[in-house]
Amino acid sequence: MKIGLFDSGIGGLNVLKEFINKYPNNNYIYYGDTKNIPYGDKDKETLLELSKKIIKFFEDKKVDLIVIACGTISSTCYNELKKITSIPIIDIISPTINYLKKNKYNKILLLGTNRTINSHIFKKNIENIKEIATPEFVLMIENKKINLNIIKKYLNDYKEYEAI
Repeated sequence: MKIGLFDSGIGGLNVLKEFINKYPNNNYIYYGDTKNIPYGDKDKETLLELSKKIIKFFEDKKVDLIVIACGTISSTCYNELKKITSIPIIDIISPTINYLKKNKYNKILLLGTNRTINSHIFKKNIENIKEIATPEFVLMIENKKINLNIIKKYLNDYKEYEAI
C-alpha cells in the first residue's frame, strides 16, 4: 500500500515514524509544507487551498491512503477534503479523541495552534478538557530548538492535568 502523509512542516515526521514502525511493508510519501508554515494563523480558505494542492500531489502519486498529520488541517478542513477525492483520508484528531475517551482522563490539557483551539473540536467531543493555544510551540518544533522558558510559560499553571 502507498500512503501519503502530510503536515505543515516536520512535526508530522513523528506520525510517519509510528506508521513505519507499525506498518513497515507500506510505501510512504511525506509532504511537509515548510514553505507555508505556520498554518495555525491562516484562515480556513487559505488552509483549504493549500490542502487541495497537497491532495492533488498525492493523487498524482497514486497513493492508496492519505493521512493528515496536521492538527490544524484536521480540525478545519478534514470534512471538505474527504469530498474532493476518492482516496480515503484519515485525520489526526479523531484517533486522538478516541484515545482520550477510551482512557477516561479526568483532566486533559490540549495544546494546539490558534486555528485548532478556535475550532473547539476537542471540547465538542470530550468533557474535562482545557484548551490552550500555543503558537510558539510550532516554531520550536520546526526549528528543533526547545525553549524551556516558553514551555514553562504555558504549562506552569497546569500541573494538575493528567494528560497533555
